[in-house]
Amino acid sequence: MIVVENLGRHFDSVKAVDGISFRVDKGEVLGFLGPNGAGKSTTMKMLTSFLTPSFGKASVSGFDVVEQSRESRATIGYLPENAPLYSDMTAREFLQFIGEMRGISNVKNAMDRVISLTGISPVVDRKIETLSKGFKRRVGLCQALIHDPQVLILDEPTDGLDPNQKFEVRTLINAMAKEKCIVLSTHILEEVDACCTRVVVISAGKIVVDSNPVALRGKNKSLDEVFRELTTSVY
Repeated sequence: MIVVENLGRHFDSVKAVDGISFRVDKGEVLGFLGPNGAGKSTTMKMLTSFLTPSFGKASVSGFDVVEQSRESRATIGYLPENAPLYSDMTAREFLQFIGEMRGISNVKNAMDRVISLTGISPVVDRKIETLSKGFKRRVGLCQALIHDPQVLILDEPTDGLDPNQKFEVRTLINAMAKEKCIVLSTHILEEVDACCTRVVVISAGKIVVDSNPVALRGKNKSLDEVFRELTTSVY
């Protein structure tokens, strides 16, 4: 459902993403790992048509992210690292707005579904500016899920959540995994073990490994050790 071919994005002399290729199919949860500045968020922004690639191609659900960006974006639920929220709206008002912008025929049913899924019922009628970082993150997750997309692209989905909330979000990701194509960026390696069927590690704009967590970890090393070795060896 996601196909990336020699994709790159340069900012003047900075090679943020430098010719990467991979694909993700329905039923896969791809953990996208790398140190700060490795190119994770830039890749996600290209897949969601927020950034135009400098070269290469990418398609989502069969639609080219540049030539058919409107069609590709309609199939994506995107949670960026710093999800923009309208702080003067209540969470309910914000989700109503997002549902209408998405052209959902029964917005109330869609809202009820994602409010229940993400557990924001206690705060749904409070202004977003008054919410904790964790609840703001969950409101952001709601807007990514409200149109029941085929593809989910989640940049640090559990950032700011407490341990119980992290567990709930990971459980939700696992529950959705069979029916969707999911890419999640994370720096929390236990999240990879908990959610991911596959791991791509990117460092200095290039993919350094594409494997599954069990094979990547091996018999005698922790995932932390492997990750540290892979990313530091590039620099």
